[in-house]
Amino acid sequence: DLASKVATLTLVFMSAISLLGVVFASVLIDILAPGFPAEKAELTVVLTRIMFPFILLVSLAALVMGMLNARHVFGPPAMASAFFNLGSIIGGVTLCYWLDPQPDWRYPHFGERGLVGLSVATLIGGLLQLAVQLPSLRRVGFRFHPDFKWRDPGVRTILGMMGPAMIAASAVQVNVAVNSIFASGLGDGPIAWLNIAFRLMQLPLGIFGVAVATVTLPLVSRSAAVGNTEEFRSALAHSVRLVLLLTIPAAIGLIILAEPIIQLIYQHGRFTHEATIQTAAALRFYAIGLAGYSADKVLAPAFYALDKRHLPMFVSLTSIAVNLSLNWFFTFHLHLGHRGLALSTSLVAVTNFFFLYSMMRHYTKRLETGTMLETIGKLLLAGVVLAAICWLASSFFFMRYPHAPAWQNAMVMLVTICCGAGAFFSAAYLLRVTEVHDLVELVRRRFRTK
Repeated sequence: DLASKVATLTLVFMSAISLLGVVFASVLIDILAPGFPAEKAELTVVLTRIMFPFILLVSLAALVMGMLNARHVFGPPAMASAFFNLGSIIGGVTLCYWLDPQPDWRYPHFGERGLVGLSVATLIGGLLQLAVQLPSLRRVGFRFHPDFKWRDPGVRTILGMMGPAMIAASAVQVNVAVNSIFASGLGDGPIAWLNIAFRLMQLPLGIFGVAVATVTLPLVSRSAAVGNTEEFRSALAHSVRLVLLLTIPAAIGLIILAEPIIQLIYQHGRFTHEATIQTAAALRFYAIGLAGYSADKVLAPAFYALDKRHLPMFVSLTSIAVNLSLNWFFTFHLHLGHRGLALSTSLVAVTNFFFLYSMMRHYTKRLETGTMLETIGKLLLAGVVLAAICWLASSFFFMRYPHAPAWQNAMVMLVTICCGAGAFFSAAYLLRVTEVHDLVELVRRRFRTK
């Protein structure tokens, strides 16, 4: 059974990686953070050793997710990340208060033992992310049994496809590391500002971009396997337009509401108003590339379905050189500081999208480009309505009452998001955006069947 062979290989290889990480954690920290003082380096080593087994858990969870998606089971894999978040948050809070008791629970200030609790909670979340998918895996008929016959042709095919995919995926992490290196020369603050902004940008990316890509891949893979080019082309073009429909309004909201969002979530304790302003600036520049970044997630796997797996790899390797050049130009020539690093990341994402789209259009002969450009134009028009609502909320509440209680900020933010989203999709519907009409028709059919 090929699935058991791959699962066994993943289990053995990632266990070895995790063990090596635990054993050589101190060496790794010396290489990656040579400037840490001894006490900070020692704590970092402890946290690294605790969290390295997470690599094994998340790898197995991703493998199970892929197996379920191949059987067209999308619900449990999509919910798995929610269980990871629940396990990490609930476990983290519980362990923090248990390991590092607070004099006043309303104003916690966790120390080193609290950080250990958060690290353990990450493992709990990773375990839940894997465990919640296992019942579905059994229902589709998978029964795991250790199989070490790795000379199987199927295993070799998978490993051959993994190589370019791993290189393509690692380019993102390399670019993040390059950004951190440039940011380290700007002081301690920019590293934290960029990390926080990048994580917030990844929220809509994970919800929309990855979700659409996950559902699209089995469909385009089946179409490519049977040689149905028309179905492949239609499904891929529709998915690209759908991800643009979901991420363009998210990007507009992040750009206009960046400062209130950062203030609501992070401006507590040592996180000052100045840190909020600087992090919001980075978030705005990251948001520029959100739609391109998400569309990349949809386009790149389609090349694997066509057995053109080396093309995304070449584009990703090119992106490293482009990112490095832009970082140098924005940092040392234009003196944009950490904002330039965020902008370079966005420009690289948009550039990657144009490269991938152009190559895919070449292989599929056409990709409904006219329809896509028309859709983008309509979405930008609808985005004007969304931008106006966000601007009104920012100008007449968040800027006027910067010291309002957190619960008031949260309520106004929720109302703003709901009103903005409603206005955007209503405008898109009136502008006859096909994907919005399809969603409305789908909802209508669901209610009729009930």
